[in-house]
Amino acid sequence: MPPTSRLAPSPTGLLHVGHARSFLLAYWSTRSQGGQILLRLEDLDTSRVRPEFYDACIEDLRWLGLDWDGEPLLQSDRAEHLRGRAQDLLKEGLAYPCVCTRTEIRAAIAAPHSGEARDAYPGTCRGKYATIAEAQTLSGRTPALRFRTPTDPVRAHDHFAGEHVLRPHEDFGDFPITSRDSQVAYHLAVVLDDAHQGVTEVLRGSDLLSSCGPQALLQQALDLPRPHWIHVPLVHSHTGSRLAKRSDSLSIRAIRTAGIPAAQLVRWLAHTCGLPDHGPTTPQAMTRYFDLDLLPPTAVHLPPDLIHDLTQGKLPPPPPA
Repeated sequence: MPPTSRLAPSPTGLLHVGHARSFLLAYWSTRSQGGQILLRLEDLDTSRVRPEFYDACIEDLRWLGLDWDGEPLLQSDRAEHLRGRAQDLLKEGLAYPCVCTRTEIRAAIAAPHSGEARDAYPGTCRGKYATIAEAQTLSGRTPALRFRTPTDPVRAHDHFAGEHVLRPHEDFGDFPITSRDSQVAYHLAVVLDDAHQGVTEVLRGSDLLSSCGPQALLQQALDLPRPHWIHVPLVHSHTGSRLAKRSDSLSIRAIRTAGIPAAQLVRWLAHTCGLPDHGPTTPQAMTRYFDLDLLPPTAVHLPPDLIHDLTQGKLPPPPPA
């Protein structure tokens, strides 16, 4: 059956070249199989979302030449439903209130004789409070909700990483499903929205491979289908650092402003994905040549002056052997 995939930008800043490459890969993978691709704006993080970035995300994707099926879904439109499912997990004993601060969590992880320090929640509030009201009354703090991870290992499969086994308590611990201000956390929102939209294939950056463990546990607890996961190598700056939305010089908007045609950027990015060079092109035209097995296994390193190289029509060097 043809897959259903999604593009899921967050309107928290300008999209950069790394986003463009991942979105193109998701588009090519889905369209080459005759599948549907949906657009979802993940806007639950109200502390970082800005109104001007909603339109900016859509404008940049359209400028790039991407298309999608149906109307965009705003994650915030389902916020009440998502909060309700978090409460369901609490009622079923699969989540619990947590009043720990980040400082307290870091201190507990690094405590003497605690064994090897890991970036995993140590379970300080597990079993401590029966209800949200009790946690708030006894601590004087508004609690978050954490998912109660099981002791059994969880298996996850990725297209490139293959099957890997995670030990929840050691690898990531009890993870948040809501924040202290009742915003639904990333892992829970993603699995619920993917199931709601019928998403069967998720292609995203390799930095999110560690998300498979928590998301697999939530899918199991909520009896949700698990999509086919594909985690692709990232795009790095010429110094080797990961790209961030604050790197405005590497944003799609900066490339647009420089007067570079979208077809030239698509050509450049297609070449980084191992696709044959057919000159300036469109996402639709390159779909016929797409093969996930052609994707180089290493990160892409941008040249020191990407805009100059795009203006000159230069293609990136081949990845290291």
